[in-house]
Amino acid sequence: MRTPLTGAAGEPPARNAAEPAVVLDQTNKAIIEQLQQDGRRSYSALGRAVGLSEAAVRQRVQRLTEAGVIQVVAVTDPLTLGFAREALVGIHAEGDLRELAQRLAVVPEIDYVVICAGSFDILIELVCQDDDPLLELINEVIRAIPGVRDTETFVYLKLVKQTYSWGTP
Repeated sequence: MRTPLTGAAGEPPARNAAEPAVVLDQTNKAIIEQLQQDGRRSYSALGRAVGLSEAAVRQRVQRLTEAGVIQVVAVTDPLTLGFAREALVGIHAEGDLRELAQRLAVVPEIDYVVICAGSFDILIELVCQDDDPLLELINEVIRAIPGVRDTETFVYLKLVKQTYSWGTP
């Protein structure tokens, strides 16, 4: 449930409200799809794939990045980095969900925060080294945040599929 479209500390990339939004024409969508397949693809290879010069592709990628439409990052496998415990936590909340979501978003171990409809008000994903830090995080950090009424934790046993190549509409 991680997203490569977030910036430092899980925040969306900053965008100046005065800047016009980037138009997602077919060429920009094709560039995005190419980068979803391989974020390390060179500007010249992107240009060949979408029929533009290297300079034109570089300019389009820069505009897409500055507008917060894309962010090219290295997506890691937490298990190989020593984080053996991943979990999804459903939160029933009290008060303003947006404020609670922002308070949760600053917790370093939480890599995904979403306000949702359904059985839970907020879902978070987190990674820890093992069960002891998981228990400490849930008990001493998450449940202590004002607005958290109760939680339900879903520990991942095996990640079967995770993809970022959903294309563009």
